[in-house]
Amino acid sequence: MILEYLQHMNHWDWWVLALVLVILEVFSPGVFFLWMGIAAGMVGLALLLWPEMNWLAQMLLFSVTSILSILAWRQFQRLHPVKTDQPTLNRRGEQYVGRTFTLEHPIVNGQGKIRVDDTTWKIHGEDCDAGGKVMVTGVEGTVLVVERKT
Repeated sequence: MILEYLQHMNHWDWWVLALVLVILEVFSPGVFFLWMGIAAGMVGLALLLWPEMNWLAQMLLFSVTSILSILAWRQFQRLHPVKTDQPTLNRRGEQYVGRTFTLEHPIVNGQGKIRVDDTTWKIHGEDCDAGGKVMVTGVEGTVLVVERKT
């Protein structure tokens, strides 16, 4: 039954699939289904121009154009990153780099905690007594890297 359907696909089937994939893109994060939708539209156009194309060639063309379009988009994004006025918006730890804090508890064996606004953060740095000042110099995952301020 599926094989029979695949053998009789026409350009409209591909264009409906393209529309479904583009609509799916609206409801999903990232730009992924858009490129697959464009690839399905291209296969529909190719099938309109060459109606004798068999279903295996259609699937191969769809697969190749989907992969190539997704890879091309990712390469384009890597070479042309989006500029923003708040580059650390969703990277909370990086927002604290350069800020100085007073320790409520000492750093012992290179480990400690500080209170930043309404959150407690683990810190890593050289040992320091409570009441000492430290400056955040980096972030390693969810741990703030600090150095002693004199």
